[in-house]
Amino acid sequence: MGAKASHVSELSENENLRKLIGTESISENDPFWNQLISFSFTSPTNSADTKLLEETTISLSKALIENNPRTGNFGALVRIFLSRTKELKISTECQDQLFIWQAHNALFMIRCLLKVFISQMSEEELHLQFSYQERAPGTCAAGEEDLFEEVMCNLVHLIIEVPLLFLLTPGSSIHADITYSILFEAVTTLLILLSYQLFHKEILRESLIYKYLMQGRCVPFTSRLVKTLLYNFIRQEKCPPPVTHVFEQQAEGSGLFYGLASGVASGLWTVFTLGGAGSKPNPEEERPLPLSNQSLLLLLVLANLTDGVDTPNPYRQAIMSFKNTQDSSAPPSSHPHTFQINFNSLYTALCEQQKSDQATLLLYTLLHQNTNFRTYMLARTDMENLVMPILEILYHVEDRNSHHVYMALIILLILTEDDAFNRSIHEVILKNITWYTERALTEISLGSLLILVVIRTIQFNMTRTRDKYLHTNCLAALANMSSQFRSLHQYAAQRIISSTCRHMQRYLYVLDHMYFPHSHCTTLQQCFSYLGDTGEELLHFTCSYMLKSYASRLITSAFHFTACLHVHCDCFLHAGCNKDDQPSAPLQISSCYGMFCLVVITLQACV
Repeated sequence: MGAKASHVSELSENENLRKLIGTESISENDPFWNQLISFSFTSPTNSADTKLLEETTISLSKALIENNPRTGNFGALVRIFLSRTKELKISTECQDQLFIWQAHNALFMIRCLLKVFISQMSEEELHLQFSYQERAPGTCAAGEEDLFEEVMCNLVHLIIEVPLLFLLTPGSSIHADITYSILFEAVTTLLILLSYQLFHKEILRESLIYKYLMQGRCVPFTSRLVKTLLYNFIRQEKCPPPVTHVFEQQAEGSGLFYGLASGVASGLWTVFTLGGAGSKPNPEEERPLPLSNQSLLLLLVLANLTDGVDTPNPYRQAIMSFKNTQDSSAPPSSHPHTFQINFNSLYTALCEQQKSDQATLLLYTLLHQNTNFRTYMLARTDMENLVMPILEILYHVEDRNSHHVYMALIILLILTEDDAFNRSIHEVILKNITWYTERALTEISLGSLLILVVIRTIQFNMTRTRDKYLHTNCLAALANMSSQFRSLHQYAAQRIISSTCRHMQRYLYVLDHMYFPHSHCTTLQQCFSYLGDTGEELLHFTCSYMLKSYASRLITSAFHFTACLHVHCDCFLHAGCNKDDQPSAPLQISSCYGMFCLVVITLQACV
């Protein structure tokens, strides 16, 4: 690297990089450092270039690991970065782009090196890499300052102090990046430092990095860091176009130009992803918001750090206790890291970003842990903006990873614990649901649509995944809503009855094989043949008739429906008898009949 533009294939032969990782110690006052961090990096545009970039970085980093104890060049590079960031806030206010550019390049190199360091060594060995300095043969010198902690505090300070600025380039309507790339690098570098957990099977409970963040000099910035990361997620700023340049090439030989592609290139290395296992590529779900996405990932990682022995996680406390900007009440003294944020903007961002599993995880975290935000959200009159993306996730369950589906379902389970929510969803009328393809739904209530999607998830689980806990959560959500069913759509009511009938048949089939293992023809099989077609059609017809029978016809229809079940009661009871007409498993059969009666009572209440 250096004044000229660099490419992935050129890194291994770059003279400046070879000198950095070599056996010669370089003084911090050497002009070499200005030359090293004045480069432009062309972004990889395909997976082959991305893989080549990582492979090249690994070989260079391993050479530096071997030579750094004698040269201390890595510590010198870190100090160069720290010297550039001391006045970074003033530089951004003055739009000193050259200064910001060099600070970004230094951090980009540190981040690439750290990614390999963390995969190759322990935290103690990494700490030593920061402390090595130039030494004469036969001597050992170590810095007095804790450079490792200094870097972490500097990154936190950079994120919360440096504003996100853009510059309108002359003669163009395109906004060029000023601070976007360096903020992205700061967030990503913190993510890399926190990625040690990925290389350990056990949960890390004692970590030097955790200690710096939760007990060291970073603690006073906890609330500001969480607030900044949330606002980065809320703003959803897109990465500036890679075709623009902050620095145009000047006189021959100077070559100082900064491609915004360097910021994009750094986003290609995903350090921490929540949807890695079992995820399927989604062509519609590109990642045009690297700063927003990385800020959200860092926020989630910080919130889930393990508590210390005597110190609770301050970042989790901040997420649990922040309030709405419209809430004028004083924060309680028991939450020292509380702050205020615009709940309306946060709610809007959550509604728009539910296609990503990390946004769904943030929504679950806030619903589960922050009572202020949960109360605010349940009081909203436009809950369909949030519930519809959640239902779409469940509807396309085969295209989502299991973690995303679980989180979406648990969010519904939390919401359905509120009776006001269960009542209000039946008052919201939706039209032309395009993503629901099994049947044309020109007009349906949000509550009916929720029932249809949950029942479909149950059927998918029974035929594909067979996950007991997913099944239990789906049924729990339906049970929570059942007491508030109102004006169900005809198709939703039919699906309730048909699903109940189908599950009862399977349950009776299991009982038949348990209590009549050697029988070739049982009363139960005759019951199946009777109930299979005619019985289910009768249930569908009766259900539809009930839903259409308002006012005076309601009681009569419900009576006939219940009477119809009583007619078949003897058949169900005889199905549980052995060849001597002695009852077998009457409690199980009664449970099946009781399940049908429960459906009847629910339908009576919903009309």
